[in-house]
Amino acid sequence: MTHDPQLARLGLFDARVPRYTSYPTAPHFGTGVGRDEFASWITAVPENSEISLYLHVPFCRRLCWFCACRTQGTTSDAPIIAYVETLKAELAILKQHLPKGVRLSRLHWGGGTPTLLSPDLIRSLAEAVFAVAPLTPGGEFSVEIDPNEIDDARLDALAAAGMNRASIGVQDFDPLIQKSIGREQGYGLTRAVAEGIRARGVASLNADILYGLPHQTGPRIADSVQKLLTLSPDRVALYGYAHVPWMSRRQQMIPSDAMPTPEERLHLYEVARELFLWDGYQEIGIDHFARPQDGMARAQRAGLLKRNFQGYTDDPAPVLIGVGASAISRFPQGFAQNASGTADHARAIRAGQFSTHRGHRFTGEDTLRARIIEALMCDFTVSRAELLDGFDTTPARVDALFSAAAAGFGDMVRVTPEALIIPERGRPLTRMIARAFDAYDSAKAKHSSAI
Repeated sequence: MTHDPQLARLGLFDARVPRYTSYPTAPHFGTGVGRDEFASWITAVPENSEISLYLHVPFCRRLCWFCACRTQGTTSDAPIIAYVETLKAELAILKQHLPKGVRLSRLHWGGGTPTLLSPDLIRSLAEAVFAVAPLTPGGEFSVEIDPNEIDDARLDALAAAGMNRASIGVQDFDPLIQKSIGREQGYGLTRAVAEGIRARGVASLNADILYGLPHQTGPRIADSVQKLLTLSPDRVALYGYAHVPWMSRRQQMIPSDAMPTPEERLHLYEVARELFLWDGYQEIGIDHFARPQDGMARAQRAGLLKRNFQGYTDDPAPVLIGVGASAISRFPQGFAQNASGTADHARAIRAGQFSTHRGHRFTGEDTLRARIIEALMCDFTVSRAELLDGFDTTPARVDALFSAAAAGFGDMVRVTPEALIIPERGRPLTRMIARAFDAYDSAKAKHSSAI
C-alpha cells in the first residue's frame, strides 16, 4: 500500500471518526437502559449457551500519559483488595440471574493493570469467575500484562488459574518515545516477560504497539517492530495513537509539537505493516496482524471475524458481559454499561444490585447498520445476500444505503450486484466509509484521527 494523493482529496488527513468497536458508539449511549433491563437481558440468555466475559480492573501503579482508558492510580493495595471483593460480589449477583448451563467461550481481564493483583487475589478472583460459569473446552482466558508490573509468583498464579493467552503492552521500544509518553519499559524486560509467559505453557501471546507517537519516525518504528518480531507474538495490534488531550487530561503531558502529521502517521503505519507482512503475518482488518495458524487469522479466512470493545475477535458468542466499573456488555437486544466511578459501582453492588447506568436498546436499522459497519471493518466487503437473508430489509433499501455511501468516495468504493467492496487502495478510508452508514450524529463526540 503506497501513498495515494486521492486519500488527501477525500479528507483522510483531516477527518476525525469513530473506531467503530460498537454501533452505535459509546458516546450515543443514554440513560434509557438501567439495571432492571440489564438483568432481564441476562435472564434471556439461552440455557446451555456460550457467552464471553470481560472483567475490568481500572487500577495502575502509574498512569501512562498516552492512555485514554478509564483508569486510576494507586500506590496502596487497599483499594485493589476492596475492588476485588466488589467484583466477587458482582459475580455472585450475575450468577443469580444467569440461566443454567452457560459456559464461557472467552474470558478477558483488562484494565488498567490486572497484574496489579497479588497471587492470592488472582486465585480467588478466578475461582469466583468459574463459580459463575466454566470455560468451555477450547475457550480462551486472556489477561493484559504490563511487563513493569508482573513477577514469577503472579505469572504462576495466572497460569494455574487457566490463562492460555497473554497480551503484553509494548507501545514502542525507543527510550525517547517511551519517556515522552510516560511509559518507560526496556526491551530486555519485555523479552524476559514474554519468555516467562511461554515457559509456563501459555499457548498464545498478543502484543500491542502504537504508531503516531511523539518523536516517532520511519526508522524508529521500524526498529521497534523488528525488536517486537524477535518475541514472535502470535497476534499484534498496531493501534494508531489517539491524541485526545481534551478527553484525557494526562495526555496534556505529551509534547504536541513533537507529534507526527497525519501524512506522517500513514507513513509510520505503512512501514510497520510492511515489516509484519514480510515476516509472514496475515493482515487482519485495519490494524491487526496474526500468524496464519492463529485463531483470529483462521476466523478471517472463514469469514467469521468479529469486532468488539477489545478490537478484533474470533469469539463466536453473541453475548459479552462486562464486570467491573465502566465495563460494557453487549446483547442481541443492545448495550449496557456499568457505573464509571469505582465508588458508584461499589455502592450499587453492596446494595445487591447491578450498577448499570446507561446503554442503548437497538431500534430501527441499528442491527442492519451495525452489521454493515462490522463487515467493512473486518472484511472490507458487505454481502448484499447476507443482509437480505439476515435482516428485515429490502433490495431497494440495501441499494440505497450502498449508493449513498459510495457516492462520496469515487473508485475507493465499488458496488457490484453482489456486494459493496473497499479495494486495497481505499482501505485507509475504511473508518470514514463506515461512518457513511452511521445514522447517529458523530458531531456529538470528538473522535480520534481517521489515520
